[in-house]
Amino acid sequence: MRRLIDALLSTDPVQRVRLSQAALAMGLMVAGLAAMNYFAWVGVAPAVAVGWWTGLSLAGMVVFFVLIRSGWSRRLREPSMTVPQMVYALACGAVAYALLGAGRGGVFPVVMVILMFGMFIVSPRQMCRVSLYAVLLFGATMALMSWRRPADYPPAIELGYFLMVATMMPAMSILAGRLSRLRHRARLQRAELSQALVRIRELATRDELTGLINQRHMKELMEQEHQRCIRSGQTFCVGVLDIDHLAAVNERLGRDAGDALLHALALEAARHVRVSDVFSRWDGGRFVLLLPDTRAALARSGFDRLHQCASEVQAAGAVGARITLSGGLAEHHAGETVMQTLERARTAMHEARVQGRARVVLA
Repeated sequence: MRRLIDALLSTDPVQRVRLSQAALAMGLMVAGLAAMNYFAWVGVAPAVAVGWWTGLSLAGMVVFFVLIRSGWSRRLREPSMTVPQMVYALACGAVAYALLGAGRGGVFPVVMVILMFGMFIVSPRQMCRVSLYAVLLFGATMALMSWRRPADYPPAIELGYFLMVATMMPAMSILAGRLSRLRHRARLQRAELSQALVRIRELATRDELTGLINQRHMKELMEQEHQRCIRSGQTFCVGVLDIDHLAAVNERLGRDAGDALLHALALEAARHVRVSDVFSRWDGGRFVLLLPDTRAALARSGFDRLHQCASEVQAAGAVGARITLSGGLAEHHAGETVMQTLERARTAMHEARVQGRARVVLA
């Protein structure tokens, strides 16, 4: 059953919605066909004419469905073809009105359903045009039938029906406009909510100043890497980098210059770390680098490259505020926790500072 539904309605979500709407329109048409054939069965409408009308009406809706299902409608401005379907259904309704005679009042509920179907999909401008089309179409049909068959379509009654249609259609257009505004407001609210969720996610995982991964998210990533290595038997490395004399830079040039240096370093580092590596701001002027699936020998070259690139960094407006880094690198050992590996890298970084800064020490 699922395969049959997928074959009819497609597996593409957007296309599936369009085809579901076309199937609903076809279902509404089938309901109208059943009512029309009932009137033919009780003798109110000519059976032969109703038979032709039934075939043409159903064939038209099938054609719309096929055009959408085949993808042909995608070349149109409105791939769902909602307005053409409404126009066709209203034309079928006008023909039904001309055939039903005494039972013609049964056409109006069907027309209402057709318009309600479009209210939730088309724009207010489209709805206004469809409503005007319906008024002119049914007005012309009523005038024609009252002229040709005044006994069955008395002019006074037809005028009353026309006034009802002329009142109903603008009301539907107004309702469509209100629904459109509600849909637009809902879309805006969804967009704002989506942006807020993205912002919350960024605040939860990103450092606001540098845009790098923050400490909390870095801990999660390191623990995930740890679990992966337990399963695979591989290893990883953790590096700790600290900006030398950042406090002096802040004191001499101001906190804004220090922040500019942190931001500049983050941008430069993003150009020199591997795609698979993760560079994060830990706290203050300290950064942590995670090198997945990497031994110390290979990690050392990448870590040294990152260390060297710091000498090229200078924040705008911070003349003379060159960055040097002290770093410590540790390879994870089987049986130790991530925090133990990080602590060894931190100890190595402190050793680099003791040795004179601007260097990297391997734990």
